[in-house]
Amino acid sequence: MPVETNLLSGILKGDRTVLSRAITCVESSSPADQATSEKLLNNILPQTGQSIRIAITGTPGAGKSTLIDKLGVYLINKGYRIAVLAIDPSSAKSGGSILGDKTRMENLSRMDNAFIRPSPSLGMAGGVAGKTREVILLCEAAGFDIIIVETMGVGQGELAVHNMVDFFLLLQIAGGGDELQGMKKGIVELADAIVFNKADGDNIKNTEAALKQIKMALHYLSTSRANEVPVLKCSALENKGVEQIWERIKKHIDNQKADKEFDKKRARQNREWMMNLLKNQIIDLLFSDKEVEKKINTLEQSVLENKILPAHAAKEIITVFKERKNKR
Repeated sequence: MPVETNLLSGILKGDRTVLSRAITCVESSSPADQATSEKLLNNILPQTGQSIRIAITGTPGAGKSTLIDKLGVYLINKGYRIAVLAIDPSSAKSGGSILGDKTRMENLSRMDNAFIRPSPSLGMAGGVAGKTREVILLCEAAGFDIIIVETMGVGQGELAVHNMVDFFLLLQIAGGGDELQGMKKGIVELADAIVFNKADGDNIKNTEAALKQIKMALHYLSTSRANEVPVLKCSALENKGVEQIWERIKKHIDNQKADKEFDKKRARQNREWMMNLLKNQIIDLLFSDKEVEKKINTLEQSVLENKILPAHAAKEIITVFKERKNKR
């Protein structure tokens, strides 16, 4: 029996051990594993797309893992099955990662209807792993109702994770002074909600002040009240405000479905996924030809030395590639 058939059978039964093996296979760079993964993903496709996909991002120390722990337990108690894809920063030197999120989600990790999968980012932009989209599909086929992607932190590439989820939650903490200055406009524009965590103890007053400041700023940034990003507060430590966060997520999803926007957004995300993969494969194709690779390296040096325009270099590379292709 083919490997992908065994994996498919286990995934459709909701076997978490088999799901973990399938994810390892999908994340592998081995040509054999890649071939198995492609067959497996094609077979599970009809069983995907039924979950709610949520991204939770924010600066390190904002309490993402603690919030996910409390939110996950709350949702499981409401009858949902939860998968958490926790992206860890990879070492630039060794490629290793901390992979410690299970220890920070103590309650959730002990529950039967939860699945927590740490994955190294391996240098991917946006705080996501290279195969996060594929892993989401595997989790959906395994019957998980809600997929939560925890990114490793706010960065310039957050559009990557925004383009694979239904709800993008930006988690912040107050008390650092001018909270507005610390929030990048691009990230705020992507957010479906901004949540200030750690609204407890001596930080309650700071949180209330930050909420007022952010709400006022967003009011002037928004084109209409309907477009204003909701700003909430919570204390993941004290398990306060978690229910309100879920209610906001559910309301957002329900509104998108009512406006027929939910499926359209998923379709746009699939197209973006395809185009990104196509670009990557074209680059791989260029570098697979030794003569073209040599030309790329030569022109790259000229660009670095400001001897040639990047646009001209790119045209030359394509010209060489076409010539090589026609000779075959």
